[in-house]
Amino acid sequence: MWEHFHHQADIGVRGIGATMAEAFAEGAYALMAVICSPDKVKSVESVKIRCQAPELDLLFADWLNELIYEMDTRGMLFSRFEVEIVGDELTARAWGEPADADRHEFAVMVKAATYMELKAGHDNTGQYFVQCVVDV
Repeated sequence: MWEHFHHQADIGVRGIGATMAEAFAEGAYALMAVICSPDKVKSVESVKIRCQAPELDLLFADWLNELIYEMDTRGMLFSRFEVEIVGDELTARAWGEPADADRHEFAVMVKAATYMELKAGHDNTGQYFVQCVVDV
């Protein structure tokens, strides 16, 4: 599950899952849903992503920023994510395709994931979550 949450000038993204890795993957999907309709992005090409941070919340911001970097430099959009977190290191694969303005229906471009509203943890139902505000 993923969702957006209200923030004054930018957009909050949140990922929720049965594991922290699943929450990170859902948070990436929420990021894509800010940019375009992820269900219109085909999973034809994969990109490997690695990042490291001393805290899970910082790792989430780094993960989103790595995705933004890959989108910008490769001209791609992503729609499927596989995440593994071991200690303070994230290893992931993101699947997608080259961006196509005619087919992908762009909404807004995301400049960066910020530390505003940055959180990682679990709720009283046992679900894991990660969230932050992205600069649009």
